[in-house]
Formats: sequence, structure tokens, C-alpha cells
Amino acid sequence: MPYTTIAAPAPLVSIERLRVEFKIDGTTVVGVEDVSFAIRPGETVCVVGESGSGKSVTSLSLMRLVEFGGGSITGGSLRFARASGEVIDVTKASPEEMRSIRGNEIGMIFQEPMTSLNPVFTIERQLTDGLKVHKGLSGEAAHAKALELLQSVRIPEPERRLKQYPHELSGGMRQRVVIAMAMACEPRLLIADEPTTALDVTIQAEILGLIDRLKRENNMAVLFITHDMAVVAQMADRVVVMYRGNIVEEGPVNEIFETPREDYTRALLAAVPKLGAMTGKAAPEPMPIMGATAAPIVEATQAAVRAPRVLLEVKNLTTRFPIKGGPLRLTTANVHAVEDVSFSVNVGETLALVGESGCGKSTTGRSILRLIEAHSGSVTLDGWDVRALRAADLRRARRDMQMVFQDPFASLNPYMRLRDQVSEPLINFAIASGSALDDMVADLFDRVELPRAFMRRFPHELSGGQRQRVAIARALATSPKLIVADEAVSALDVSVRAQILNLMMQLQRDLGLSFLFISHDMAVVERVSHHIGVMYLGRIVELGTRADVFENPSHPYTRTLLAAVPIADPRQRRLHDDRSFRAIASPVFPVGHMPAPSTYDEVSPGHFVLQQQN
Repeated sequence: MPYTTIAAPAPLVSIERLRVEFKIDGTTVVGVEDVSFAIRPGETVCVVGESGSGKSVTSLSLMRLVEFGGGSITGGSLRFARASGEVIDVTKASPEEMRSIRGNEIGMIFQEPMTSLNPVFTIERQLTDGLKVHKGLSGEAAHAKALELLQSVRIPEPERRLKQYPHELSGGMRQRVVIAMAMACEPRLLIADEPTTALDVTIQAEILGLIDRLKRENNMAVLFITHDMAVVAQMADRVVVMYRGNIVEEGPVNEIFETPREDYTRALLAAVPKLGAMTGKAAPEPMPIMGATAAPIVEATQAAVRAPRVLLEVKNLTTRFPIKGGPLRLTTANVHAVEDVSFSVNVGETLALVGESGCGKSTTGRSILRLIEAHSGSVTLDGWDVRALRAADLRRARRDMQMVFQDPFASLNPYMRLRDQVSEPLINFAIASGSALDDMVADLFDRVELPRAFMRRFPHELSGGQRQRVAIARALATSPKLIVADEAVSALDVSVRAQILNLMMQLQRDLGLSFLFISHDMAVVERVSHHIGVMYLGRIVELGTRADVFENPSHPYTRTLLAAVPIADPRQRRLHDDRSFRAIASPVFPVGHMPAPSTYDEVSPGHFVLQQQN
């Protein structure tokens, strides 16, 4: 009997010789030069490459959103097979056709959740609008569907979250809302632009499982854009590698990882930090850099070895947020965001805080800097009693403590040129003026690997990774003693992330800088940290040296975190059905609730594990 060949399904999306240009300061900048690839129903195509390679521009072109960012499609075609069977060229579609496609047949998860959510509308309003327009649901049916969507992306207390506004949610929760919005109308194509950037490893594992399950159940195609090669290994059927607006390599995921043909692809894979690479090593080491062997950073911890000196001391820090309700807006409950947290950071060392989205890591960092007022506890920074300082003294103390925020677009002023934003702290603290100011700003741009020509640009003219580098340059401007880095490198591609982290370690060695490093990337945390605090529901559940926590994890939650880290090997896929994950506990307690104090067992010298709470 002769063999029959089963033809591959017709492409859902065919991108052919796409070219996208931007007009910047009167000159033409090519964002995408010549890109062609296809996506079939039920297939996940991962597009990878460095910041500025054209990944996001390609995806925005499919939605014709690139035009709203100053870009124009100047060549090629974008063919999309609609549910009706009609194949249209998106580049020639009318505004009415695009409105019926966006959010309905093509869903998109954007890279920066705070800027893709409307700050003046509740979460429910933003979820139900698309359901009413595209699906014709009534108010009650749309509410029920919105509740179901929040449950599907595992947001705790979904009924209450529907009534909240974006600023009331953590970064990870906002990202999950954006994912729920993209999934709302069960699109034929889901474009996921860095969808797990703001998520910790456990929630990331759930979201990846969720996307994979929905893909299989609905035969949905996924265009997945990321700089995380471990996520690519877990998700991709095919991989497209981009560099400077062009495709340098394309192929099945196993071939790309095992037999990459291009030097750039090999360098991209070699630069991925691997969990366990620091086993048996006493001090942080430089990150691997694409195409180069990083010189060892010697004496990185000598100051700590010679004479450990505490720079930051946090004792019994507690931060709560009131929940108000009723006609008189009385406090009905409290969110126990940070509960009885204590730790210290030595001069010239890095302490990392890790944990799930909403566990209190970012609130801890903001409470230390008094960007949020704590409920109780003490914070001492190099002799300053931070919580007792008056406004003038607090302003002086803040020269010694700076913060790099999670969302670079939200932390940069969209109306100011980048030079003015980086020079602002230098002017405010009277550090420099005139030509000296210009020289210092230029040097800061050099330090974070940005061209000096970028000083004249505005934030919207940069990629997400480039914007984060500007935010880091601004934090370095005052030569602080402590930097609170809140997911400071989560938006950066592997090569730039390595450069920035190596820069931080170099500055730590040269200047004695200390870092409170808040991150969900366990491989990065293992590489750069001296000590680690694992947080869960507002408390530190395990605290110790890097070796203590990674080589001898003693709390069940720490072991869960480490088990969820994706592996950069497509033959070791660990995608889980997202419905099998444990329920997320709530940090909300009634007024008057008195939680038990945090008590610890010292399992080895300096290694503390939280005792079971009743």
C-alpha cells in the first residue's frame, strides 16, 4: 500500500518581505528590513533576538499598531486567514476591518502591563468592553466571563480584583490581567510580546501552561516574542532568530538549540545563565557575555571578608494597605503586604528578594525608601533612621539610596528628552552643572551601553530594554550607597542584561555599592547575589547565603520556586497543566487581625527558615 503524505495546514499568517520604517529627527530609521515567515494553526513560533532587533515591531505590524508609534509599513505583505475563510492582506485592510480583527481574531499581550491598561477604568470595565463589542454579551454575561478569565489566569480574589484599578495591583497581577484580556475572545492568533517578563517563575510556569493548553484546545496559533531562551525551549515549535531587522536563522526548536548554524544564534544560546552554574562557588561571578569571555571580577567581596559592615538594617518591617468600603468609605479589611520582615545588607554586597507576584518584595523595597509609608518596624541606612527622618533630611538621605523601577516606560517622563531625565538628579543635588554636567550624562550613557546620540531622543523612541538602561543610568547618577533594583533587568535581552549586571558588580567592587535586588529570575539571582531572602505572603520564609538557599533549600516554598525554573533544553520540557497548580492564598485579613510574629529555625549558621504559622 503506497504511503500518503499529509499536507501541512495552510498558514494562518504569512509575512512576506516586511519592511517597516520610522521617521526620527528628520531621518529614516529602518525597524524591520526584510522579514518573511509563516505561522500555521496550532503552532507556536518564537521570535528571539536582542533588544532593538525588530521582534516587537514585527508583531505590532500584524496588528497595524506600529503606525500609532510613528512607524509605517513601506514594503511587503501580511496575509491573515480570517475565521470566515477570507485571506486578507493586513497592510491594505480598512480601519473597520482592523477594528473587527484586533482583540477578536488576533489577541495581543503587551510587554508593559501598566502602559497597556487604562488607569482610569476598573479591571472589570477593561475586560468586559471587548466581550460586549466583539461577542455581544450582556452586562451580566460579560461580568461572569470576566470573572472566569481572572480565575483562569489565577488571580487571587478575582471578584474583588474586578472592582480595582490597575495601580492597585502588583506588576505580575497586571500582566495576568493583560493576558486575560488577550484571551477573552478566544483569538485565532495570540501575539505574546514578552508575556512573562513581569512574572515570577511559579506564575510563569502556570501562564506558559495556560497558553499551551489554550493553544491545544482551540487550535490557536501563537507568535511568542521573548529574550528568554529557556522559555523558548519550553514553548516553541519553530524559532525565528532576528538581528538588526532581519532574520538570521529559522528552524524547528530542536535544531536551533542542538545544531545552530549561525554564530549569532550560538552566541545567544551561550549567553543564557543556567541554574546551578554557581554550585560550589563562594562569590558572585560575571554573567556570560555574547561573543566574549567576561573577565573575572576579582576581590568582589574582599571588603565584606575583611570587615563586614552593615549598611542597611531592616527590623520587623510591616506594611499594610487598608481596603475601604461602604458609603462612609470605612476600612473593612487590610492587605498585609509586608509582615514582620527583618534582614540586613552589608556594604559592598547584594541581597536578593525573590518570591511570587504579590508576595511583598516590591512593597518592601518601596517601604525602605519611604515611597510607601510602613505601618511599623525600623529601617536604618548607614546611621540614618529612615522612618524618623523629616522631609529635608529624607531628601538628603535619598542621594544615598536610589531605585530602578520595574516598568521603565512608566518611570520615565514621556515629554522630556533622555538627556534631561538623566541629568535631573545631578541638578537636583547640585552635583554638576554646565559642561561638567554634559560630560557626566554622556559618561552615564556610555556606562549602560547606549549611544550618546540617544540623549536627544524621547522614551517612546527606544525599545523596552533601551528604556530600562536609561532608568539605570539615572539611578547611578548620584553615586548612591544603596540601589534598590526592582526587576531592573527583567526587560533586557540576554546580552544587555549580562552587561548591566556585570556593570553593577563592577561598581560594587570599585565603589562599595550595595544592592537590594528584587527579581523573579532565579538563574540571575544565583549569579549575582551574596545573600537571598525568599518571600511568601509578605514574610521572608527562608534567608541565607546564596549557597544556603540554592544548594540546600529547606522551606517547601523555596523548593517549589526552584522546581519551576524553566530549562533551556527543548528535550526537557516541563509544561504543566495550569489547572493542577495550588490555589494562591490571600494576604487580606479583617480589621483587628493580629498575625503571629515571624519566628525562625537556624538550620545552619546564618541560614534561617520560617517556622510553621498557625
